[in-house]
Amino acid sequence: MKLYYAPGACSMAVHIVLRETGQKFDMVKVDLRQHQTASGEDFYKINPKGYVPALRLDDGQVLTENAVILQYVADQKPESGLAPRAGTMERYRLMEWLNFISSEVHKTLGALFNPKITPEWKEDRIALFGRRCDYLVQALGGKPYLMGDRYTIADAYLFTILGWAIYFKLDMSQWPALKEYADRIAARPAVKEAMRAEGLIK
Repeated sequence: MKLYYAPGACSMAVHIVLRETGQKFDMVKVDLRQHQTASGEDFYKINPKGYVPALRLDDGQVLTENAVILQYVADQKPESGLAPRAGTMERYRLMEWLNFISSEVHKTLGALFNPKITPEWKEDRIALFGRRCDYLVQALGGKPYLMGDRYTIADAYLFTILGWAIYFKLDMSQWPALKEYADRIAARPAVKEAMRAEGLIK
């Protein structure tokens, strides 16, 4: 498999899960401003949507969309326990989390990367992010992970997006439970390996 990624972008969630499951993969860095790979390839020809992650499978197909790729990668190694078995209520709960992270956390914070965002819209997005953080603390309820005691692909995804708060100098101190949650995930060997490989930590 071949993972198309940008350092620190949402593609890091897939990168983490690939390392968690111990699967073999190559990494291809993408410049999202130029829409080119490190070798100069037109990224639009790989993913016409123009964003990461994209995962080229061994048969040549390209899979896109974070929530889908995460499930695909986890399903290749069901023994990893990173995703409940398809068709179970637990799997639907996992998909519920993936959709929430994608639509309510990822898209909310992601809007702040837009250089044309107005001050009013930025303020609105930050306020909405705060409400989503309130909900996350309530949903965790002291549990170590979103699904309880079980670390899943949803945690890799949420950890990645919460990490963006530092780029926008958002004060996360009012949600100490989320800091503990993020620190817990950051301590995982696969997470450290992924962040190191992307040049985010030494």
